[in-house]
Amino acid sequence: MISVDEALARLFALVEPMGHETVPLSKAAGRVLATDAIAQRTQPPFPASAMDGYAVRATEAQVGQKLAVVGESAAGHGWHHPLPDSAAVRIFTGAPVPEGADTILIQEDATREGDQITVNEAPKQGEYVRPAGGDFATGETLAAPRRISPRDVALLAAMNIPEVAVARRPKVALIPTGDELVLPGETPGPDQIVSSNNFGLAAMLEAVGAAPILCPIARDNRDSLVAALETARGADLIITLGGASVGDHDLVAEVLGNKGLTLDFYKIAMRPGKPLMAGRIDNAMMIGLPGNPVSAMVCGEVFVRPAIDVMLGFEGTPRATRPGVLSHDLEANGPREHYMRASVDEDGRCTVFERQDSSLVHVLSEANALVVRDPKAPAVPAGTPVRYIPL
Repeated sequence: MISVDEALARLFALVEPMGHETVPLSKAAGRVLATDAIAQRTQPPFPASAMDGYAVRATEAQVGQKLAVVGESAAGHGWHHPLPDSAAVRIFTGAPVPEGADTILIQEDATREGDQITVNEAPKQGEYVRPAGGDFATGETLAAPRRISPRDVALLAAMNIPEVAVARRPKVALIPTGDELVLPGETPGPDQIVSSNNFGLAAMLEAVGAAPILCPIARDNRDSLVAALETARGADLIITLGGASVGDHDLVAEVLGNKGLTLDFYKIAMRPGKPLMAGRIDNAMMIGLPGNPVSAMVCGEVFVRPAIDVMLGFEGTPRATRPGVLSHDLEANGPREHYMRASVDEDGRCTVFERQDSSLVHVLSEANALVVRDPKAPAVPAGTPVRYIPL
């Protein structure tokens, strides 16, 4: 068995990054920016008013001073003349500040009578003027790679960028294996269960920017597994679920080996998730996950998500952990690194669930974190610092 860190390093070496494609800005949210986006204009492109009022010279806008209103500047309809001496221009929020004006006298601080205003309170020099380029300038960049948030979409639009280059979504084929499985909605036989980890992993993959493909269930015979592999043709990553152990009915390594799989590693010193394998087959990466639903989902968090990140152009790094403290005593750990389902409150107090069997999906659903324990960690009391992966 190899460690989790070694398995991740070898997994990253197997990854081939995706190319990129261009999408309209309206479709960019949630995608990964593949190349730097360069601003095509300055924002704001001109000095603009931040308030409704009057554009004036600060030196002339003294208390009691009377100024002639010589024009009006509205958003989209500026007043494009130099400001005369002892004059003001009626201005509205977002409108261009006329040449010669350097300050906005807000309307609450002036009294208007016809085409003349009286200054009631003197403004500060430059008050309520948004300078040209105060937000960004032509040529400034939004650096790649980054997941494009709704806030980024707003920035890209303001930069006058109508479409962006994004990483192609990796196509990930999920192949559940086993005679014991049926799909949700089907009626299980007396010795069958409903397949769940393929649907959970598909949701996880969708959330991190991949395009999951739900393949048919491969039964415990070579022909069925070969047929399921055919449905995965063209995928960038093939994930098998189950069939990776050493039992008489675990055929994944044998069948994929006959199809050209180059196996890189098998078995990880972790719990849950020991029987995990990875390699490459044809032009695709392959990861063989355990069949137990919790093992598959935990390995998805620890291994598949970071691999997808590398495919999308990010640096290969393990899932980030956060610091927490135990809310209770915890017994000693065994020889493998343990990812324990837990609940973490807003103060970072971690409650590790008592039941950690890898078949208990309900316990996984209740968890919002995986507390990570080192191999052979000793028993520890409540209040001991721990690290956890947020879910």
